[in-house]
Amino acid sequence: MPRRIPRTILDRLRTPRRFPKFLMGASVCVLIAGLLSPLSQAVAADTPAAAANDYCGSQCSDILPAGQNGNATLAQILLNQAFGTQPAHADDQLAPYGNLASGYSALTDAKINDFFRDASFGVPADQVESTLKPAGRTDVTIVRDKKTGVPHITGTTRYGTEFGAGYAAAQDRLWLMDVFRHVGRGKLTPFAGGAPSNQGLEQEFWRHAPYTEADLQAQIDSAVANNGARGQQALADVRAYLAGINSYIDASDSGRYFPGEYVLTGHKDSITNAGTIEHFKETDLVALASVIGALFGSGGGGEVNNAVSLLAAQSKYGVAEGTKVWESFRERNDPEAVLTVHNGESFPYATKPATPQGAALPTAGTVTEEPLVYDRTGSAATATATGTSRSATASALGSARRGMSNALVVSGKSTASGHPIAVFGPQTGYFAPQLLMLQEIQGPGLSARGASFAGLSMYVELGRGQDYAWSATTSGQDIIDTYAVELCQDDTHYLYRGTCTAMEKIEQTNAWKPTTADSTPAGSYRMQVWRTKYGPVTHRATVDGKKVAYTTLRSSYLHEADSIIGFQMLNDPDYVKSPQTFQAAVQHINYTFNWFYADSEHTAYYNSGDNPVRATGVDAEFPVWAQAAYEWRNWTPATNTADYTPASAHPNSVDQDYYISWNNKQAKDYTTAPWGNGSVHRGNLLEDRVKKLVTAGGVTRAALTKAMADAALADLRAEDVLPKLLQVVRSSPVTDTTAAAAVTKLSDWVAAGAKRKETSAGSKAYADADAIRLLDAWWPLLVKAEFEPGLGSDLYTAMTANLPVDEAPSAGHGPTGSHAGSSFQYGWWSYVHKDIRAVLGESVQGGLAKPYCGGGSLGACRDVLISTLKTAAGRTAAQVYPGDDLCSAGDQWCADSVNQRTLGGIKHGKISWQNRPTYQQVVEFTSHR
Repeated sequence: MPRRIPRTILDRLRTPRRFPKFLMGASVCVLIAGLLSPLSQAVAADTPAAAANDYCGSQCSDILPAGQNGNATLAQILLNQAFGTQPAHADDQLAPYGNLASGYSALTDAKINDFFRDASFGVPADQVESTLKPAGRTDVTIVRDKKTGVPHITGTTRYGTEFGAGYAAAQDRLWLMDVFRHVGRGKLTPFAGGAPSNQGLEQEFWRHAPYTEADLQAQIDSAVANNGARGQQALADVRAYLAGINSYIDASDSGRYFPGEYVLTGHKDSITNAGTIEHFKETDLVALASVIGALFGSGGGGEVNNAVSLLAAQSKYGVAEGTKVWESFRERNDPEAVLTVHNGESFPYATKPATPQGAALPTAGTVTEEPLVYDRTGSAATATATGTSRSATASALGSARRGMSNALVVSGKSTASGHPIAVFGPQTGYFAPQLLMLQEIQGPGLSARGASFAGLSMYVELGRGQDYAWSATTSGQDIIDTYAVELCQDDTHYLYRGTCTAMEKIEQTNAWKPTTADSTPAGSYRMQVWRTKYGPVTHRATVDGKKVAYTTLRSSYLHEADSIIGFQMLNDPDYVKSPQTFQAAVQHINYTFNWFYADSEHTAYYNSGDNPVRATGVDAEFPVWAQAAYEWRNWTPATNTADYTPASAHPNSVDQDYYISWNNKQAKDYTTAPWGNGSVHRGNLLEDRVKKLVTAGGVTRAALTKAMADAALADLRAEDVLPKLLQVVRSSPVTDTTAAAAVTKLSDWVAAGAKRKETSAGSKAYADADAIRLLDAWWPLLVKAEFEPGLGSDLYTAMTANLPVDEAPSAGHGPTGSHAGSSFQYGWWSYVHKDIRAVLGESVQGGLAKPYCGGGSLGACRDVLISTLKTAAGRTAAQVYPGDDLCSAGDQWCADSVNQRTLGGIKHGKISWQNRPTYQQVVEFTSHR
């Protein structure tokens, strides 16, 4: 609980103009030391909350680094910045999470909670750290445990329960919630400062969802009106939740224990307490939801990039042959792709039509991106700022969405106990404070424990109920289409069903000035989006001699609030009682997710999302004309509703022998929007390990966790592609000494397991460090040398815009940038794998249309590989790992390391690289209701 700051100290404390210089003052040590005495936030309760029915038998565990406490007072922030001290429960889950990388090999069931935390319901009396009744209410109690500080919320009324959930959320994540409601509205820079990263974040998400306040409110009204009693209950829950948040805001403001970031960003005065922390309102939660949906649950897009690369292929090879080449790289339904539903069942979706209709491919060279940012001033006009804007645009408009998350689920038929086992969780990046937060919520119609996104924790979104657990991974099927609207009159009018119609201009101006937290000089810009009935404009081009604007339309546009009903159902113990009722619940979630379920007897899987029914002949890969004949079936523009594929058409399954998912292909014939679902995918790292366990039988929680942890340290390129590359290289004796030495190092690494693993716990140095450096340097060189001569520079460049060549741990990719953990999701590993196998004369299903390495000649291919390997061997560690704000050049371990990206004033230490879920559960239920 935050501590009271003595009045005499407050009188002397001044908000520093420059944070580092302020901390250099010797008096700061004395000043900070006086800032730590207790302050009561709420009325204490007499007894801890009682545990609800729990059928897990102490075999449910979870973990969420860095820690539950994501709020810090000004005093705590100053202590952290000056001396590295951490507020209570700010980082107490980071060490056990990080230690799994070095400790998993000796893991047993008895040791699981050395690396995870007990996720049983309730808190034993001797483990209660604090008990309070927020705002003096008698109908809800918040108990926090000593080990993690997780809130266990128990209410006797529905309103009180949700009030407590809101109060606890604000206790743990108020600043973060405030940051992301501003991100969702595209107003982060005026709130938190004009740092280039803030500019990029608000631009990326506002382009994706340029909503007005009326749009946000309309989503709420629609979700309530269309869902009967559950819609009404959701609105009541939201209002109670908001009341709890706002009660904490008022209490922390008057008591002066609000997050210190409000002072450091100039919203509050540390002396007079002047300034305001704005209350939260219903539309804020929709803005928050739009951010989460954009990050993790909106598959599709990239049709314009697809068209550009198809035209490049046709220009290189001719229309017929170029189309074949393009399709072979696209891998829409690659027969060698790893599948989640692996029993052979087909779920056709977004497949290539036999006779495409309505395609609106641009004339080559006419495509331009629609600008988002105008009228830059000050620091918004720097090269760094404009570069950040380019990256944000590429991320928003491409199909390579940040998928992440994995799941390993094994049927009871293959476990030692006869009960299903699941190890699963979302891979949401690493932040300080974390985007997710933990809670247990028990009240009328509510019984669950797990993780929720901060500010949306009126329900547990990923976690466990009384006798079941669930989780999700990003699926990425295509719910976004691009339309070519023909312009008329001028560049801001278009033909809509035969009528020249004005586009709607949505704009806002953001300005910022330096603060203690962000010293970025003053600047401003105006963001502008033109909206049409077919969605926001993303590009301009010429098609068949006509000027067009390309727009992007997704089925979840204007509908982020709808998914609240599915999450409400998942928390309702009277609704979810079986695999079938679980599947029925997640069918109400319109985000593109893979959902997994386990209870004591059954497992289940379902792929969610509003998959639009496209007009006959429309190819979802490319832009189509904005004409009635090519619109989604029964599409209503005013509400953006249409016909969607039925639940039975979504990949789904009950009690398959096992399930794996790491954002791989869901099922046979089910096309996913991102490129790269071929013969090598990071899903193979799980598939190979879990299949081996299931074949042997007797799977335990420890064994399945070890499989996950082992995959989390694997270099996908080294495990699945490097052996084939070395086979080509060794097809003749390697006489060059430099190449031979490199081959030996790489071969030894493969033989040792191809892991990026420390020599010992905490050594901050990799075993096989030279081999890892070699492959990191070699991969981009060999891919370019293998493919660019055959494809030509233009086509090679166009193809790399669809799918990046590499995604090694040290690469700066995705919205989290470097040090993000998640790796090997997108890359050219399948292309290399298929091409090299063809050169070796092996059988390849779904091979590339043409040979590339050495033109298909084994000897010439070998020469290419050896030449690039020698070049890679000459690259120093400093060249391969050039350093950044966190790491010095040449520090390989640091370049890979996972860092909690600061979204507030508290910093945490780095941990060794792992490629695994941020929040993770290990569950095995022993009985059922």
